[in-house]
Amino acid sequence: MTKIDLEGRVAIVTGGSRGLGRAMAEALAEAGAKVVLAAPASDGDRLARAAREIDAATEPGTAYAVPCDILEPADCRRLVDATLRHFGGLHVLVNNARRLHRGPGLPPEGNSLPVHETDPAIWRETVMVNVVGTFQMTRAALPHLMQQKWGRIINLTTSLGTMQRRHNSPYGVTKAALEAATMIWAQDLAGSGVTVNSLIPGGSCDSDPDRPPTKGLLPVTIMNETVVWLASRLSDGYTGQRYVGKLWDSKLPAEAAARGAVEPPVLRAP
Repeated sequence: MTKIDLEGRVAIVTGGSRGLGRAMAEALAEAGAKVVLAAPASDGDRLARAAREIDAATEPGTAYAVPCDILEPADCRRLVDATLRHFGGLHVLVNNARRLHRGPGLPPEGNSLPVHETDPAIWRETVMVNVVGTFQMTRAALPHLMQQKWGRIINLTTSLGTMQRRHNSPYGVTKAALEAATMIWAQDLAGSGVTVNSLIPGGSCDSDPDRPPTKGLLPVTIMNETVVWLASRLSDGYTGQRYVGKLWDSKLPAEAAARGAVEPPVLRAP
């Protein structure tokens, strides 16, 4: 197992107030990075608490909470500017934010419905958050990352089965779009020093803090080691790839573990 040191790195994690986003922010902080947690203002209390708890687990000043609506381009730019002012840099963007399956405005069983039963407003909102919001955050971060000739864009997607499963639109549709975006952006940024990769857990995770405990789910920390490697210089040159947290073997050196965690991009022709 390779110990990875992220001292001097600064990462933004969207959807950082809960679940997978918070777990990855904690892992980045424990590796030495400064982390900016972003979430909507409506989740501000949970967001601030997450930053305080990361500080308590690492050291004061490690985490910074910034409410942000990724549907607003000006808010995305404000988040990047706030990060640069507060920590003096930005190196990693983890695009984790998504429209939740459960919660206000959704049926009790979540938004897993046939296409003819899905509320058009929920469909549109899911596409806007998951796809448009990811683009807007990436677009806001890229000028700085490209200027310094080093950066990481990490897009959270999902398994091929989830993308295609019945009753799983719009969520599956949005994650397929992000897989395409990952490969397109990786080519657009080739040679710039900025890499773009997708990251998935490898199965359903216990990532909803408002859901009763459910057996058989992967731990919320399943992508932690992979995201730390992706955020480091050890991943220089690796771009346009798809990494699976469940496949990361922590007993191996990081390079070997990373090779074992790669899954063929779902849209690339053989």
